Amino acid sequence: MNLNINKAREETPGCENVLHFNNAGSSLMPQVVLDSMVGYLRLEAMMGGYEAAGKTESLETVYDRVAELLNCHRDEVALIENATRAWDMAFYGVRFRPGDRILTDQAAYASSYIAFLQAQQRFGVEITAVSNDPHGQIDINDLRHQLDDRVKLIAITHMPTNGGLVNPAAEVGKVAREAGVLYLLDACQTAGQLPLDVEAIGCDMLSATGRKFLRGPRGTGFLYVRREVLDLLEPPFLDLHAAKWTARDEYELLPNARRFENWERNFAGIVGLETAVSYALNWGLDNIWQRVQGLAGQLRQQLNAIPGVTTHDLGSVKGGIVTFTVDGVDAAYIKEKLAAQKINVTTSSIFSTRLDMEARGLPMLVRASVHYYNSETEIARFCKAVENIIE
Repeated sequence: MNLNINKAREETPGCENVLHFNNAGSSLMPQVVLDSMVGYLRLEAMMGGYEAAGKTESLETVYDRVAELLNCHRDEVALIENATRAWDMAFYGVRFRPGDRILTDQAAYASSYIAFLQAQQRFGVEITAVSNDPHGQIDINDLRHQLDDRVKLIAITHMPTNGGLVNPAAEVGKVAREAGVLYLLDACQTAGQLPLDVEAIGCDMLSATGRKFLRGPRGTGFLYVRREVLDLLEPPFLDLHAAKWTARDEYELLPNARRFENWERNFAGIVGLETAVSYALNWGLDNIWQRVQGLAGQLRQQLNAIPGVTTHDLGSVKGGIVTFTVDGVDAAYIKEKLAAQKINVTTSSIFSTRLDMEARGLPMLVRASVHYYNSETEIARFCKAVENIIE
């Protein structure tokens, strides 16, 4: 099925205002997502917040939509305010002991690695970053080599913030299942960009956001926790939503992943998330993935044809994040000059992916991330703008 790009752009009002190549930061929302959130806020204003929630079906059907997106059960889904907090709820729920080991990847995100370091200081765990293979992705052979009876958790990034690499998550899952080790996948940049099947991937926990490739609102995210590992984790904090106060000195956790949630949250955002996930499912994740890869491939090819420009994306499989440098020109300067032309990109620095950036000697990159509603015309315009900046 070919995507109707004209329709996608017509349904995205922001396309008339900007050339948006910052989808890995926060995508342009489609009109239907905006309408659903505004409609819910109006309902809150007219009848009260609690009353509006009680009359809004999408606050429950969102669990079904996310479950469909991930190929899991609805009771394995928790709604969290962002991807980092979703990841935290899983990670800090692991019962670490001194001497436990964490295996991660060279593309580990700063928020994750900082949490590893805190666990190292707090519990005395050991952190091991698995080597890359010749493609620049996690080396499955080295992952197997690193396994021993002290490994408590494998936690990797599906797609790093600083490049188009797609790590072989399912191969990692196979290793984790064979070893009986917990496996946490950061899918912050892949949810909404490519098909995610937690059964095929084999992860025990998965965290994601609504604002990036799912095209939902900021302040939304979700966590998947496989039923079989639910009781192996201890939610790092609880409230009267996550648990029931059953007696003066007793409480009882919810019997599903919602034990990782809390009572008060952005209900309008959840309504928007439900709409965004439904919207993505209607387009089809296979179709979206094919389109994103095609556009990103064109962008890399055209950027590499510009004298002085070098792209830096690793992996045998690459996605919609395209990173590059320009000889003698600061990445922040390029971002600023593009912004003046209503072209949105961002930069990615060593502070977000230190292991990878240090190894490659890259202090900062320009990050341009495409989505299916972007056009070939925009790619040509973007590359011409970059060329003009460096002339």
